[in-house]
Amino acid sequence: MAEIYINRTMSDAIEEASRYFPVITLTGPRQSGKSTLLRHLFPSLPYISMEYPDTRLAAMSDPKGFLSSFPAGVIIDEVQHVPELLSYIQGIVDENPERKFYLTGSSQFSLLKNVTQSLAGRTAVFELLPLSLTEIAGLRKDDGIDTLLYSGFYPAVWSGRNIPRLLYPHYIKTYLERDVRDLLAIKDLNLFQRFIRLCAARIGSIFNASELSNELGVAVNTVNSWVSVLQASYIIYLLPPFFTNTRKRLTKSPKIYFTDCGVASYLLEIDSPESMNRDKMRGYLFENMIIMNFLKDRLNRGLEGGLYFYRDSNGNEVDLLVKSGSQYGCFEIKSSATFHPDFTKGLKYFYKYFPDYVKESAVIYSGQTMAGLDGIQVLGFSDI
Repeated sequence: MAEIYINRTMSDAIEEASRYFPVITLTGPRQSGKSTLLRHLFPSLPYISMEYPDTRLAAMSDPKGFLSSFPAGVIIDEVQHVPELLSYIQGIVDENPERKFYLTGSSQFSLLKNVTQSLAGRTAVFELLPLSLTEIAGLRKDDGIDTLLYSGFYPAVWSGRNIPRLLYPHYIKTYLERDVRDLLAIKDLNLFQRFIRLCAARIGSIFNASELSNELGVAVNTVNSWVSVLQASYIIYLLPPFFTNTRKRLTKSPKIYFTDCGVASYLLEIDSPESMNRDKMRGYLFENMIIMNFLKDRLNRGLEGGLYFYRDSNGNEVDLLVKSGSQYGCFEIKSSATFHPDFTKGLKYFYKYFPDYVKESAVIYSGQTMAGLDGIQVLGFSDI
């Protein structure tokens, strides 16, 4: 399969922002396509990567002289390695806003902290996650649910540059050896890798640091710091709970998901689409895929957050609430290919107690879109 360029939905938002901001900052997980996207959108600008030691040394030794080499602007990959550049970029764009700088980074902590300090008001910030269902729509053949969940959504897989069986073991190993050591002084990488696998086994569950602490034999503070690193490196996503001023006892802890279901499938030791079909985590991975697709849709339009779940102390639950103004789209997610009226139970309960918050309600499942039931849409996952 020849390598191809995959058009990214975020292109329009970045191009629009570049007309108003002299600096664009693009964050996201490693290999999500950040530099590929920017080089495609702005082919006339030179590209440099701070992953290369000699380039990094040149930039650190003489930041001003280094940047003067790019009179029209430049695309700088993994700029978090040389935060000194940001202050100089600030001075340059203040004097000449026509010079354009496009910055990428794969760590929220180290990059965004420096960006907000040095480039406040001068940069638009975007987060690029792996591919969405819309972006791969033209690339899918007869790929069923199991193949999608196993393959994940990294561009390397869908552009023909790699295959899941080889990509994800290398991805996790690289992440552990490079990013974790940059962010945390972890003495036992095997223990940390076990921690990541335990997180994968809890996809779709309420995050409980104390439970993980007991299972691993480490302090709760350690678990929380490790989770923060996984978030900062775009490995996991914590979905916050829905809150109101009601007296109802609502869950206050987030649910844990992975940014990509292919990474999660590897960590769960699911080694083929066939084994995915039989795995007990299949339903949770399907839920993970759908929730991440809604998140990608928002981020690709330059929107932040806005996703929640609902659960009360009696176990009543809605898998996903998507904010839209002062209301929410409410979604129940099922991996079954057969629709059952029981799927609407949580949505009806939520509407009963919070009617003013509901803009629309839908069940998303792996079957075909069909006529709604009692005002609730029934959507095949490909139509979301």
